[in-house]
Amino acid sequence: MHYFLFYEVSNDYLARRGEFRAEHLKLAWQAHERGELVLAGALGDPVDSAVLLFTGDSAEPAQRFAAADPYVRHGLVTRWQVRPWTTVVGAEAATPVRPDGA
Repeated sequence: MHYFLFYEVSNDYLARRGEFRAEHLKLAWQAHERGELVLAGALGDPVDSAVLLFTGDSAEPAQRFAAADPYVRHGLVTRWQVRPWTTVVGAEAATPVRPDGA
């Protein structure tokens, strides 16, 4: 199953993230190396949110990540939520669905 971790970031996120970025990226790469985090990054124009894609049997790794993330702990992330994503098309789809006869 796939899970999105959505972040809404503070108005001063770009100005403040430098202080916490190395710790945030270390946490993210560790989650990736464990096979939990697939892709992650901030949305641009404007930079007001970020999206992190997790894979696994439950939302727990994404929730655990957010709880430990220095961006969350230091108020750069003003709101976060985890949502399941039912993936049906593509090589990495968790629940592939193909049309009849395909």
